[in-house]
This record gives sequence, C-alpha cells and structure tokens, in this order.
Amino acid sequence: MDDWALPGFTELGSLGEGGFGRVVLARHDESSQVVAVKYLYARFAADPQRLAEFRHEAQILSRVSGPHIARLHQFVETPQGAAIIMEAVHGISLKEVLSRQEKLEPEAALAILKGSLLGLAGAHAAGTVHRDYKPANVLVTREGQSKLVDFGIAVLSGQAGVAAGTPAYMAPEQWAGAVATPATDVYAATCVFFQCVAGHRPYEAEQTEVLRTLHEYAPIPFGEVPEPVRDLIARGMAKDVQQRPAGAAEFVVELETSARKAYGEDWERNGWHWLAKGAGVLVAL
Repeated sequence: MDDWALPGFTELGSLGEGGFGRVVLARHDESSQVVAVKYLYARFAADPQRLAEFRHEAQILSRVSGPHIARLHQFVETPQGAAIIMEAVHGISLKEVLSRQEKLEPEAALAILKGSLLGLAGAHAAGTVHRDYKPANVLVTREGQSKLVDFGIAVLSGQAGVAAGTPAYMAPEQWAGAVATPATDVYAATCVFFQCVAGHRPYEAEQTEVLRTLHEYAPIPFGEVPEPVRDLIARGMAKDVQQRPAGAAEFVVELETSARKAYGEDWERNGWHWLAKGAGVLVAL
C-alpha cells in the first residue's frame, strides 16, 4: 500500500511523484499550518537502503537553512512509513516558467538565478553540495523570490560517489563520480541560466554518453547568449573546476557586478517586474 498518510494532517493536493515517493500539500489539523509532506512510498518502508537514503535527505535538510531554501520542519518515521515535513513554497517551478516562456529577459533570469544561488550558498556554508540544481528544483514565488528545493541526492562537500544528477546540467567531475564541491553546483546553475537566456540547454543529445562527452569536452556555447552575460557563462561552465567560482556566494558577487554594469542599479527589480507583467508568470500564480 502506498497511501499511508501522517495522522493529524489533511491532504490538500499532490505536488508531484517520483520513483521512491510522493510530495503532497497538507494542512496540520491542530495549527492549520500548510506544509509540504514528502512521503517515502510505503512499499519501501522495510527496505533498509531506501530508508537510509530518505533519512540522509532529512539530515541534509536539517543542516541547511535560509530564506532561499525550503526549510525542514520535522522528520517522521514509523513502522508504516516515513515522511519529511517541509515548508510549503507558494509558487511554481522554473521548469513551468520555461514551459510558458521559453526564453527569459536577462534581468529576469539573473533575478531568479540570484535567489537560488543564495539558497546554494546557504547549503555550501553548511558543508553541503546539492548536486541536482535544475529548473524543476527552483521555485519562483508570487512575492518575487526564488527558492531551492529537493536535497534528495545532496552530499557533504568533498564526498565522492557514483555519478548522480540530471545529465543536462551535470559538471564534468560529476559524470566521473569524482569529489563533489560547491563549484559542481555552480556549473549546474550556470547551465540552467544559459537555458533561461538562450531558450535551450547548452548541450543536447539523445544518448547519455554523447551528452557526457559534450559536457566534458565541447566548447562552451557562450556566443549564443546576450553579450553582457557571456563572461558569467564562461566562468560558471568552465570545464576545469579550479577555473570556476569556488562556490555560490562568490558567484553571486560576480553576478551582481555584471548585472549592475550591464543593466543598471534596478536590474533585479526590473527582472521581477518583467516576470510579473511582461511574462505574466507571477500573475498566473
């Protein structure tokens, strides 16, 4: 049975499903607080490996905090199942934004990138590497803010392991299962930023091995993005991890410097204004 639910919570709707669990919007009956609950499918309740991975995600979430990260409220484990209770972010994913508006104005893309990079910076400060920065894991709120979610495959900085992540955004070292560092997340975030301003991913291929080769050896296609943000793309997607910004906090500083120089002091406000009015994204919320 995969319909185990936490007592004392009323489900309000589904937020998504994956191979190992589902996420629902729920209201705590006693306090009326609305939260997001991530359930491990009940069929995995007796699977030691799946349970350990789920516990690990909760432990990682307990380490990270900040206004740009969906925070952990509680981890619950019973003989019937396990659940992670998290902050409910009222917004839509960047993936959905891009399905409505394939290409974003640079200021808008920079504004979204800044918030999620600040989320990454909070994780990096806690010694954690997200490893799965992608449009689906960046939420855009109606208040004009972006938040990072889903630390399901996050690891401690400096930890090596099997290759894991979303192939379209994986850094060269990630493909090899090498040590994960904050610069690994910077690469993925830059790939997503490229997609936002170019209207397509930096590298595309049907076969995974071809995609790996492109990420490892193909030239960075920064000529396909507006000139003012080319240096950011070149820095963030450097093949050599040593040539990238060391982490998200450093990259945010570079982003803000480039944005002010190219688009003026009001670049961030203009970006959110465009999303709200021109693209209608925040209005749709």
